[in-house]
Amino acid sequence: MINFDNSATTFPKPAAVKKALLTAVTCYGGNPGRSGHKLSIDTAEAVYEARTSAADFFGAEPDNTVFAQNCTHALNMAIKGVAEKGCHIIISSLEHNAVARPVHALYKHGVCTYSIAEVSCDDGRTVENFRRLITPETKIIACTLGSNVTGQILPFTKIAELCCENGICFIADGAQACGVIPIKLSDGINILCTAGHKALYGPAGTGLIVTDGKYKISPIMEGGTGSLSMELDQPDFLPDGLESGTINTCGAIALGAGINFVKKLGIEKIYAHENKLCQNFIAAVKSTKNITIYRDERVKNYLPVVSFNINGISANETAAILSDMGFALRGGLHCSGLAHTSIGTVPDGTVRFSPSVFNTESEVEALIYAVKNITEKYV
Repeated sequence: MINFDNSATTFPKPAAVKKALLTAVTCYGGNPGRSGHKLSIDTAEAVYEARTSAADFFGAEPDNTVFAQNCTHALNMAIKGVAEKGCHIIISSLEHNAVARPVHALYKHGVCTYSIAEVSCDDGRTVENFRRLITPETKIIACTLGSNVTGQILPFTKIAELCCENGICFIADGAQACGVIPIKLSDGINILCTAGHKALYGPAGTGLIVTDGKYKISPIMEGGTGSLSMELDQPDFLPDGLESGTINTCGAIALGAGINFVKKLGIEKIYAHENKLCQNFIAAVKSTKNITIYRDERVKNYLPVVSFNINGISANETAAILSDMGFALRGGLHCSGLAHTSIGTVPDGTVRFSPSVFNTESEVEALIYAVKNITEKYV
């Protein structure tokens, strides 16, 4: 299979990640922070090295860099950990369910109210749509940095400024953006949540919460941390307060290798390569009869993600045909009903093309040929 479903998880992984994962399994078998013997200490040092790499990558302090199971886990901890009874939360119209569902769950349990800001093709209008929804009770703006459906990049630095001006915690979903475009806490993000297994090239089961420490994140689970063991209260300092139980040690170490891979190669180079593959795909199929590309020429900035449909064939059927032809693309709603509602593709969704740094122009050419062949054969 040629994998063009890298927005779900990148594959293949860099050789350095495979090596780090094998080394972790074979050499770092201790439980970090739980014992004083050499095996535990060596493992803790390897985990701390990975934590430091992640912190440096996002301009944070290592202690404020927390390992999570995935981005959804990170977002749940951040949103539910900052929300207070009676607060108001604003999300965007392009949100993944990893943001929308936790917020809606808080609403159902009577913790908060929430509003949805419409994302426009004009960045200024988008920011104004957020601004007009702010109330004295608004505690959190939680939104994606870039849509996993259309790839549209939100004006997150302007949204961050809006949050700063109004004393609002800005929680950012960086699952699609981190590792593809430069993201730092200095952009004004208070709490950045991201996946480790996507454009940071770590293994599945890894994610991150990176915070500037301005807003306290109350734990949504408690347990063993290796610190303050005589206290029944959860530690109130990071990372211990949010890392109950043994973390995914092997995953964390391998994620550190993935981040170092991205650092070494360079985000600008990665984006340029992946964006070129998207542009090649769009240029070749946009004039093809019966194909719809879900991009707005008025939008200035996109991640290397392209949603499309072949008219007359459902998105899932198109993806299944392409799978039989040797291409992995995702069809459907992409766990993002709000985004698909916004672009008018409910209930069938779209087919999503999302390359990685390991894909080649010749592979994209083969996909283009396959897509055109489908339009000729099935439409």
